[in-house]
Amino acid sequence: MRKKHAAWGGLLRGLLLPVIAVAVLLCFATATNSLNAGRSEENLKQLQEAIRRSCVACYASEGAYPPNLEYLKEYYGIQIDETRYTVHYMMIADNLMPDITILENNP
Repeated sequence: MRKKHAAWGGLLRGLLLPVIAVAVLLCFATATNSLNAGRSEENLKQLQEAIRRSCVACYASEGAYPPNLEYLKEYYGIQIDETRYTVHYMMIADNLMPDITILENNP
């Protein structure tokens, strides 16, 4: 009777340990993926905020919004990872805030 019980215990331990290890690895992978998604979203918000702040700084110092994105890069130090983001910058008028759209490129 004890040998049957011991055999089942060893079998359960042999199956339970790999199942628990796989579950822990899946939880770790899910958490890592979630952190990367949150970081990517935060980087996008920071870029958008930096471009808008630079536009406002340009308007405050020069009396007009920047004519294009290259002007912001050259005179206000905006740096854009163009492999990662696509920025659409549309000037409407000198005294109106430009339409700024930032899209994240698919890897």
